[in-house]
Parts: sequence; C-alpha cells; structure tokens
Amino acid sequence: MDPSLLILTDFFQAANRALDYATNLARPLNARLVLLHVRRDSILDPEMFTGEISNLSQEAIDLALNSVARNLPVPVVAEVGHGRVAFAVADAVVRHHPLLVVLGRPNYADTPDELVQTTSLDVLRTAPYPMLVVPHGIGSTVPPRRVLLAVDGHPFTLGEHAGATHHLLTALGVDITVFHVVPDTGPDELPPIVLDSVTRTGLLADLPSAQCRTVVDGHAATAILAAAQPADFDMVILIARHRSFMGSLFHRSVTARVMLESRVPVLVLPAQ
Repeated sequence: MDPSLLILTDFFQAANRALDYATNLARPLNARLVLLHVRRDSILDPEMFTGEISNLSQEAIDLALNSVARNLPVPVVAEVGHGRVAFAVADAVVRHHPLLVVLGRPNYADTPDELVQTTSLDVLRTAPYPMLVVPHGIGSTVPPRRVLLAVDGHPFTLGEHAGATHHLLTALGVDITVFHVVPDTGPDELPPIVLDSVTRTGLLADLPSAQCRTVVDGHAATAILAAAQPADFDMVILIARHRSFMGSLFHRSVTARVMLESRVPVLVLPAQ
C-alpha cells in the first residue's frame, strides 16, 4: 500500500492551513492524501457547544470535497465520516494505515478553558496514533527542517510506528535537537543516558548528528514552548506516554499544553 497522510477537514481556515501543510509533506514522502470530513452529529462531540462545527448538507460536503481534491497537486482520496471525529478517525486509520493523522488547530483564544476539549486531544485518547497538529497562525507551510525533539529522559519505544516515523524524518532530511528539561540544577549538556534513550529507538539513524540541549525549568511545557520559536525551529516532536493521554487530567498535561499553545506544528508520537 502506498504511504498516505490522513488529513481532517471541516473547510474552516485552520483545516485549510493544515491541508496546505500536509500537501507539502506528501511530495517528499511520495504519499497520497486521505481527505476526511466528519459530519459531527453526535451530542457527545467535545466541540458541540463551541459553535465551531460545520452543519453543511451532504450535497454541499460532496461539492466542497471534490473542489478541494481537484485543486491539489498530489493524489487524493476523499471520504465522509459520521459522529464523533475520534471514532471516524479510528475507522479511517484501520483502513488506510496512514503515516500520520494531520489536523489544524483553530484559534481558541476566546474559548473558555473548560470548553477547550479539542479534537486533537479527543483523537489521541480514543485512537492513539502519530498525529501532527498544525496551528492556525503558522507562518509557512513548507516541510520542516529544524526539529525540536522533547524527551523526558526515560527509555521509550514507538512500537509499530517507529519505522514510519523514521521514514518521515529521513525523507525530510531534518536536523534534530534533542531537548530535555530538568526541574533542578543539572548538567549544562544532555546526560548520555537521555541521548541513549532516543538513539535506541532508531529515530536518529541516517540523520545528521543530533544536537543536544538541557534546560533547567520547573515547568516542562513552559520550557518547550519557550524553546520552540518559529525563528529557531519548524516543528516540535513530543513523546506521549500512555499514562499521560489516558489519564483524567490529560488536558493539563505537558503534551496537551504544548499542542494547544505551540506556534509551530507539533508531532505527537504515542510511546508503547
């Protein structure tokens, strides 16, 4: 099966920006796009009360999908799902086995915190899968070259997703900076055990030598967001452990905060 990227669209600005980004990623990956629109008609949808849900008719959706697909310079498959987005994504993942799930992050500046139960967080909890979150205000949609890989220093494995993630990084030819946050005064350079935990996954194989950086900060998310500025990096990679995205306080985790506030795209890799 040819590689693919599963891109969610609701035809709003954030989704269109993410589609531009996914299209530019698809070219160096020789991948096709699976364009998925979900008719969000479930009362359990986490964004049902934010007013950010499209209520287009089936005919309007078909016309919009066909219009978008015709104008894309890469192979496209368009589909329509129903109900909660997370369940529709899980179904599409099983059928297409994409390299990534890609979605846009809308502007939540005027949305109360208790209502920011974003699609990205819901998808990650329901169907843990490599997911790329593209912020609505991203300045450029060209493929990333400078990547900040934030790790917690403990060993991890990506399981079945390791090969696809390595293919993504090598096809893009990225330069990686391994980033580690310690709560108290520690070494100025990344401890060897932290770099070893990343090297063992195989993610760094066939890539330029990774740079390493350690920062002292009591709040890991704050440190990651401060480092991941558009002038310095094009993407952040987070390793999301099962206990973090399945916990009841997931929306308060480091992963969630970086996904919601990062100014550059965030690639979340579920650890196994």
